[in-house]
Amino acid sequence: MSTPAVVLGIDGGGTRTRASIAQDGHVLAFAEAGSIKRLRVGAATAEENLRALLTEIYKQAGITHLAAACAGVASPTMPGVKEWIHEVLNDFKVTRSEVVGDEVIALDAAVKGGPGILQIAGTGSNCIGRTPTGERESAGGWSSRLGDEGSGYWIGLHAIRRALRAYDCEEPTRVLEVVGKTWGTRTLDELVNIGDSTPGPDFAALAPAISQLAEEGDPVALGVLHQAAADLAGSVLLVRDKLFRKHNLKEEVPVAYIGSILGKVRIVREGFIARLRQAAPRMPILEGEVNGIDGALWRAARLSEKA
Repeated sequence: MSTPAVVLGIDGGGTRTRASIAQDGHVLAFAEAGSIKRLRVGAATAEENLRALLTEIYKQAGITHLAAACAGVASPTMPGVKEWIHEVLNDFKVTRSEVVGDEVIALDAAVKGGPGILQIAGTGSNCIGRTPTGERESAGGWSSRLGDEGSGYWIGLHAIRRALRAYDCEEPTRVLEVVGKTWGTRTLDELVNIGDSTPGPDFAALAPAISQLAEEGDPVALGVLHQAAADLAGSVLLVRDKLFRKHNLKEEVPVAYIGSILGKVRIVREGFIARLRQAAPRMPILEGEVNGIDGALWRAARLSEKA
C-alpha cells in the first residue's frame, strides 16, 4: 500500500487566510495570514500574504514540496485570480493544484462531494446547492454594494441606515452612539461623512457591536438581525426550490452553514434555523458551523490520487 500523500488546503476568506497541511486526515501544520482577496487588499499584498503563509506552514511541517493543494477563495472567476495562485503554488513545488470558490470547499467540508445546500454568512454572503449528480444552483453573492444580504457588511450598513431613520422619527436606539464611538466621531455629520466616504469604512466590523445591542434589546439592532436571518433562510429556500424544480430532486438534502454571522451571532443563527424548520420541516440541518479548510484538504487529497 502506498504512503498517503501530503496535501495542502487553503481557505482564503475576506479578512484572513488559513492553511493546513495534512496526511491521511492528520493535520501536520496550520497557519494564518492576511487576506489573499485582490479586490480587498490589492494584488501585491495578496501575493505577499500567500507567500508568507506558505513559507510559514512549510517550515512548520518541515517540507519542501507537496503532492497536491486546493485553495478555496472568494471570486475565483475574476480575471487572473486562478492564474496567480497557481503560479505561487508552482513556485512552492506543488505537483497538482486547483483553485475553487470558498463556497465549494465549505460545501465539501459538510457533505464530502455529496448533495447539500450551504449558506455562507461572514463578511459577505452566498448560498450554493448541489444535487446528488453534481448539478449546482446558487443565490446571492452579488457583492457588498449590490447584494450580500444578511452578511456582516450588510448588518453594519443597514443598522446605520435604520438608525438614521429612527433618528428622524425620534425613535429610541443606541446604534448611532455605538457606531460613533467605534469610528471616533463627535457629531452625526462626521459619522455620515465617514459612512458615505470612498472607499468607505469596514461596515462588517460593526456586526459584533450590533449583535451586542440586539442582545440588550435595542429595537433597531434587533430588527436588522431578524431581517438578516430571514434573508439568509430565504436564500436557502430559493436554492432548494431551484434544485427541486430544475433538476427533479426527489429527496431533501442537508443544509450546512459557515461564517462569523451564522457561527457567532446567536439571534441570526436561531432565527435562520427556525425559519428553515418552519418552511421545510423535513430538510436536515447540520449542527454547528462547518470548517471550510476541511473541504479544501478533502479535495486536495482526491486531487493527489489523480497524480
